[in-house]
Amino acid sequence: MTLIIAEAGVNHNGDEALAIQLVEAAHTAGADIVKFQTFKAKNLVTETARQADYQIANSQKQESQLAMLSRLELSYPAHHRLISRCNELGIEFLSTAFDSESLTFLVEDLGLKRLKIPSGELTNAPLILEHARTGCELIVSTGMASLSEVEAALAVIAFGYTHASDAEPCSEAFEQAYASTEGQAALQQKVTLLHCTTEYPAPVEDINLKAMDTLSQTFKLPAGYSDHSAGIVVPVAAVARGAVIIEKHFTLDQNLPGPDHKASLEPDELTAMVTAIRQTEMALGHGRKVPAPSEIKNKAVARKSLVAARPIKAGEVFSADNLVIKRPGGGISPMEYWAMLGKTADQDYSAGELVRG
Repeated sequence: MTLIIAEAGVNHNGDEALAIQLVEAAHTAGADIVKFQTFKAKNLVTETARQADYQIANSQKQESQLAMLSRLELSYPAHHRLISRCNELGIEFLSTAFDSESLTFLVEDLGLKRLKIPSGELTNAPLILEHARTGCELIVSTGMASLSEVEAALAVIAFGYTHASDAEPCSEAFEQAYASTEGQAALQQKVTLLHCTTEYPAPVEDINLKAMDTLSQTFKLPAGYSDHSAGIVVPVAAVARGAVIIEKHFTLDQNLPGPDHKASLEPDELTAMVTAIRQTEMALGHGRKVPAPSEIKNKAVARKSLVAARPIKAGEVFSADNLVIKRPGGGISPMEYWAMLGKTADQDYSAGELVRG
């Protein structure tokens, strides 16, 4: 089954009570994982870093990234309470670490075994290496990236998985680890790639879902899709194309202040997405072309049989003049029409009666 990640992100607006409500909404919607973002704003951005255009438009407030992100931090004690609530409900807690301190907290304090590397950190080799050295499973988002950038990140991950923590990192060592049998085995065992278009909301014409196939085929890794488009059509389509993970932003209310709410699903939409994905998975089926149990009973109604066009006497030769093809099925298949021509009837038939072999 497709792993569905409900991305709460920073849609709690720094309010722990709102974050708890997001956990509960994700669980109610049927998501497998609810994901947040863990960071220390001072470790993440400079004082002069500007907001993205979508952040200004969505929040209708222009300020520095530092000011915006400082309001969106969740305390470490709040994280503990969030994961406790997740455990009570039976939904997996996940969070993206944007700095080393946050990564250490997620792994050593919260004990996470699965981590998410966001698109914006794909070229942050030191942080990527720290992720790999945890030994955790990694979900790697690839928004804004070229294939060569994805390969470079995977090389760092392969090195981190296969070398001791005191091994000296360098480009040559990364390339050797990526080319090695051991490195490839580690990647295939622990890494999933996510195709992504990093815009909020992402224009449908820029989604390029076929790139998900390219990622999977190029790197021989499972691939999924992190969605920033409006609505639920694109993530459902991604599942039909074979996505193993779907990640989608959600909020309790799109009208709340903040940078991501307007590009997020509300709870009823999240529920609809999960339902549509599960129905899509059922509809995909097993792939063998055989009659479905529900349609077998309709064979006799929808198919046809060989039928006497007029009364036929026993001993009379079947011909194009006395045989026609009509419903119902259940008699001799029309596939045997030519084989029946020239044979002799072994009984009398009235007009419209199914011919027996």
